[in-house]
Amino acid sequence: MILKKMNPIFNYLNTKQRLTVCLFVILWGISTLSYWKKYQWNPSSMVNFGHEFALQNEAETPENAILFKGETGDLGAGYDGQIFYYFSRPLANLNLDWPKGFDESYRAPRIGYPLLIAIFGVFGKSFAIFGMYFWNISLILISYFFLRKLLNEETKPYAVLYLLSPFALGSYYVLVSDSVMVSLLIIAYYFYVKEKWIQFVLLSSLAILTKEPALFLLFPLGLLALLRMDWKRVIVVGSVLVIPVCWHLYLSFKFPNWRPGRLTDFILPFEGLISYSESIWRQLASGGSIKDLARLLSRLPLVILFFLGVFLPFTGKMQKGWEFRISFLLVMFMVGTAGYYHFWSVYENVSRMFTLSIPILLLLVNEDRQIRKQEYILMTLLILVFFLLKVLMISKQMNFQVGF
Repeated sequence: MILKKMNPIFNYLNTKQRLTVCLFVILWGISTLSYWKKYQWNPSSMVNFGHEFALQNEAETPENAILFKGETGDLGAGYDGQIFYYFSRPLANLNLDWPKGFDESYRAPRIGYPLLIAIFGVFGKSFAIFGMYFWNISLILISYFFLRKLLNEETKPYAVLYLLSPFALGSYYVLVSDSVMVSLLIIAYYFYVKEKWIQFVLLSSLAILTKEPALFLLFPLGLLALLRMDWKRVIVVGSVLVIPVCWHLYLSFKFPNWRPGRLTDFILPFEGLISYSESIWRQLASGGSIKDLARLLSRLPLVILFFLGVFLPFTGKMQKGWEFRISFLLVMFMVGTAGYYHFWSVYENVSRMFTLSIPILLLLVNEDRQIRKQEYILMTLLILVFFLLKVLMISKQMNFQVGF
């Protein structure tokens, strides 16, 4: 088995944590610098400010920020990193005057990441950008060491997969919230295992407010406690909903047209996968350019990973770690029901949906060593290689301007 041949590498890295962290710094550092290089070494470039939205929120846009003007085939008027930045500004200014141009009913519930950014943003707009880098980098490092404490000696060497995850790196590469949510969730789960209830509830609540897929781990934990009739844990896990529910009640008051079921509009079973497959056949039939075909095929490894992920929880001893099996399947459900327009049409959108799958896989392997993990791990490593090639050799400079 290929994975067995790689085990000496995992074991060596496990004994050399400084080297492992250095690999992380090199990997994320190269990705960062390659991005900055395209845009005059300006750190604001990774926030992906769109010119259209910057004009609507000029007072809160940093001076000399890189503003993307949009062109055919790119990410449009910026990308989601700007949304978290702009939503952090009212919090930093101690008000809730939401930024213009963004859908509050969809974005405002995810206030956790903007809240963290605002801690730095009180010192200014440039500090807010620094905060986006700080939380992405620091939280994944901290959660990595918490995750290692949760794993037994046999599973611990594979923890490096979490630190070098291409999906967490992809989330950081556009400074969005996926890796932040996952990091908070892993730290919260550590406190759950250690029965530190206050820390667990606060961090879990923050993780949910950062992004709703945090529930994919919390729900199975609550279900397990319920089946075991461990009422204390049932109450503790249920308590993580109090703060998010209060926030949603506020939003329903603030925005009369807001509804909590807004996210269900994006649940389109297999529509994204089917439409993506059709787009490949159309491209082949039309005889388009090799570059366009390569751009389309860049998402194909994610399709393979999805089907491997659907199969994986049904291997090994089913009675072991079933809460993590449910959690893993919920992640795959999210990927499988993602629509084409909002998700599968853009590599970044669909790849970071897999971010939570890596720590869940490690926790499952920790419970059941017989789980069939090799294919999923190898495909993840291959995707990491492809991502680095994309970052270093394929990604082109987009149309931009510096400031207004």
